[in-house]
Order: sequence, then structure tokens, then C-alpha cells
Amino acid sequence: MPNPMPTHHPEKLNELEATAICGNDISSSCLYVSALAISYAGQYAWLALLIVGIVLFLFRKIYGEVVGALPLNGGAYNVLLNTTSKRNAALAACLTILSYMATAVLSANEAMQYLHTLWHGLPIIGATMGLLGLFLLLTILGMSESAIVAVIIFITHLTSLTLLVGVAGWYLATHDLHTLVLNFQVPVKGGSILNALFFGFSAAMLGISGFESSANFVEEQARGVFQKTLRNMWVVVTVFNPLIAFLAVAVLPLASVGQHTETLLSYLGTVTGGPWLGTLISVNAVAVLSGAVLTSFVGVSGLMKRMTLDRILPQFFLKENGRGSNYFILLAFFLLCISVLLITNGQLGPLAGVYTISFLSVMAFFALGNFLLKGKRPNLPRPVVAGIVTVTLALAGVLLALFGNVKIHPEYLIVFLEYFLPALAIVSIMLNRIAILRLLLLAAEWLVQHLPRVARLARLKIQRHLRELARQEFVFFTKGDNVANLNKVMTYVVENEFTNRLKIVTLLQPGEKYPEELLNDIKVLDRAYEQIEVDFVTMEGHFGPTLIEELSKRWNIPKNFMFIGSPGDRFPYQISELGGVRLII
Repeated sequence: MPNPMPTHHPEKLNELEATAICGNDISSSCLYVSALAISYAGQYAWLALLIVGIVLFLFRKIYGEVVGALPLNGGAYNVLLNTTSKRNAALAACLTILSYMATAVLSANEAMQYLHTLWHGLPIIGATMGLLGLFLLLTILGMSESAIVAVIIFITHLTSLTLLVGVAGWYLATHDLHTLVLNFQVPVKGGSILNALFFGFSAAMLGISGFESSANFVEEQARGVFQKTLRNMWVVVTVFNPLIAFLAVAVLPLASVGQHTETLLSYLGTVTGGPWLGTLISVNAVAVLSGAVLTSFVGVSGLMKRMTLDRILPQFFLKENGRGSNYFILLAFFLLCISVLLITNGQLGPLAGVYTISFLSVMAFFALGNFLLKGKRPNLPRPVVAGIVTVTLALAGVLLALFGNVKIHPEYLIVFLEYFLPALAIVSIMLNRIAILRLLLLAAEWLVQHLPRVARLARLKIQRHLRELARQEFVFFTKGDNVANLNKVMTYVVENEFTNRLKIVTLLQPGEKYPEELLNDIKVLDRAYEQIEVDFVTMEGHFGPTLIEELSKRWNIPKNFMFIGSPGDRFPYQISELGGVRLII
């Protein structure tokens, strides 16, 4: 059978390109996480950041196993969609969208804070809104983050950070250690080293935000690249974040760190190397943080489009302009970003709090997804395996950091909930709209006596909408599954999808006949699930990407509405090659 993959292989991202795209996101946190960690852990901020690096090391294997087994875009949403219910996946998706939103606002605001050091007359809030608006226009026009531009920004950023570390290290070597000694004589924040490390670690977990970004575009990466992006991102944040925090504590009085929270690195560069270095760091910061804003727009567009295709979000989000951009998604995301910017007034603390809570929740879902993958998809081949102890420790670390962030600033949880709960409510309405529409139909029946014309019109519209929702057909490919497995399929479809039609397809070799027991089982299930019309289809063919493409076009059924059971280790294709076909048993 011809395999279409080699045609697209040259277009896949190599290690440097893939690392640059996700690295611009995670490494941009180097520009503000040291100041946050110092504000809570004081002179022990560098140690808190090292502990963060240890937790991130554990997550390398967790992400490696999950994405290696399910190499599909979508991150935590995709993992839960293929291991549990659509409702759980939608919950993770809401958190991911909120994380993207906080990323965009925080990065844009920080970029303008650094630009303000070069142009003191810059109105920071207005400029932040302008930068978000610029990327809205660029993404609507169809411009996405180019790999070449990402590589240039990433290499420039790493060079700037290396230069800063080198200059600050030389400054420390050629000056006395008076400031370092004085800083370590300052009373420990929180009353004890343990408290300082706990709260510093909780705040410093913001420094690994962006680690999940590589999982959101894994299908665009060449084979074997994903694992390398995880390693490279881990090295960057584990080396630079603790080192920069230690140099800041060694060179700057702790009091001055609090006065330059938003632009600590440029201030450190100015003190140790002079105005030229401070200016260089500021220019670099504007570039890499702007790159992180663009990554957020591109990432959220892909995720929300996938959710809309899965009928979790309203279908008007699928409308595209002539350049193929989903402008309603981008505009909605922009308005959400502007609102959170105005609510927090651009303050780093609340923005970082919302960012950290949503991001850590996504990380926790990924760890839970790993447990589900082990239990429900044990036969899926995977390049690496994270041990139970590894996953447990990583999940505990994330939950501890989540608790610490809420304890530090309970009010930030309110800001987080102001966005998370409405998003969850919208998704819940979409997932339960059949029941809601039926309730509205009952209400219309009651109105017949009082407003007959209005009631009839409402009833017709509701009934038409119900028919349109149920008209979409779904497909399950069976290998001759027993009645218990087929029952699981029917239960999943009833509980997670809006349909009254299901094709159960079995593929036969030439001259082969389907088992009579299979037909009997399907007839039993057809009678048991009266709300679903089951169509049993047999055909000669070989299961694979070509057949899926052919049937999707012939039956006009999207590939993400096609289901299979979990394949074994002899399955000749990667899940990503099947174009979005989902695993449900």
C-alpha cells in the first residue's frame, strides 16, 4: 500500500526548528521568573529554581511516554480525548486556553515593560493592547510563526542570556562579595528556609510554562525530534534560571530586585556591563516575548479549531477568511486577552498567578493522562516509559506548587475562576445541548396555550436543530470485537456524541466472510440502544491512512468522527498517520 508520509516528510520541523518554536515560549520565562522567585524565596531563589528543574526532569519522561504513544497535536486535550470522556478532555482544553491567554497577556506586557526602559514615554497598557492587536491582525492575515524567524529569535535570545551570565560572572569575580554576604544575612523570607523554598518553588514553577507547547505541534515535527525538544527545553531552563537568580542575588541588593521586578535582567545587565548590555537585553526581551505572544495566537487557534470540529465549541468558529484563518477564534481570543489585561491592570503578580494556576493544572492533567494511558492503552507502542514513582512524584510536585500559589495569593484564584468558570459553563452547555434543547422543546409545548404562534415557531426551530445535530454519522472499525467491547463503543457514543447513526465497519480479506456471531451481537446492541441506528458494513480492504481518507470522502464523515480500538505493538502505522481517528476502547 502506498504510504503518503514520505511526501510530507521534508516539510517536517527538524530539531533546531522545533526547539526554537517551543523554546521561545519556555525560555521567555527566564526574563521574569528570577524576579518572582527572589520575591518569595529571597537569597534561596536559585535553589528553588533548581528544584523546579528536578520536577521538569520527571515530566520529560511523562510527556515522552504520552506523546510517543499518541503523537497527535492537542496536548492534554488530545490525551484525555483518547483515554477518557470528551467532557474530561474539554476541561483540560479550557485550562489550556486560559494558559494560552495568560501567556499572551503576560508576554506582551513584559515585552512592553522592557521596551519602556528604552522609551520612558511609552504607555505600557496601551502599548500592550497594541501589540496584542498587531498579532491579531497578523494571524488573521494568515501569518504564522515561521521556523526561520523562530530560530533567529531563539539563537539571539540564548546568545544574549549567555552574554549576560558571562558579564555578570566576570563582574562577580572582579568585585568583592560584599553584596552576596549581606543578602545571605538578610532574614529568610517566610521565617524559615523550608517556607522560603516552598513558596519560592511554587512561584518559580512559572519558569517551565511553555514546556507543554511542543506537544501541541508534534505532528509537524520529524520523527524522533519531540524527545529532543523536551531535553533541550529542560537544559535551557535548568541552567539559565538558577544561574541568573544566583547572579542577581550575588550582585544586587535584595531590596533593589523588588524595585525592578518587571525588568530585572536588563537592570542586572546595566549594573554589571553598562547601559549597552541593559539595552541589548531589553531589545532581545521585546523580540522573544513577542514571539511567545505569536505562539499563543497560533496555538490557541489550532486547539479551538480542533474543539470546534469535535463539536465542543460553536460551529461559527470554523468560518475562515480567504487566507484560511479562523478569524472568529482569533478575535474571541484577542478580546479575552484585552479583558484580563484590563482587569489585572497589567500587574505582573495577578497575571503570573492566573498563568501559573492554569498552566500547573494542565501539567497535572498530563500526569493523570499518563496514568490513564498505562491503564487503558497498555499495548500502544511508546519510545519511553515513565515509572509509576516518577509520575507520582511529578504529579505531587505540581499539586504542591498549585497549592502554594493559591496560598500565596488567594485573590489570584478569584481572577482565575472569573475566566475558567464561564469557559467551563460554555463548554458544558455545548456538551449538554441536546438535553437543553429538549427542555426548551417542553417549554415551547407549554407556551402553546399562551403564545401559540411563537411556540410553534420555536418548536420548529428546536426540532430542526435537534435533527441537524443527530444527523452526523460516526464510524467504528471493528476487528471482530466481542459483544462487551461493542457495548463499550455504543455507551461511549451515547454519552459523548450527538448522533443517532453509527456505522460499524469490518474489513475482510478476499474470499473471507465475517463471523456470524458478530452480526448477531450487533443486532442485539441495535435493539438495546434504540436511540442509535446501527449500520453494519463489510468490505474488502486493508485498514490504513489511504482507506480512512477514501471512506471519509465517500461518506462525508470527518476523520475525527471515526473510532478504533487500541492497536497493539504490531500496528504498522503511527496514530498520527490516521488523520485524527480516535481511540475509544
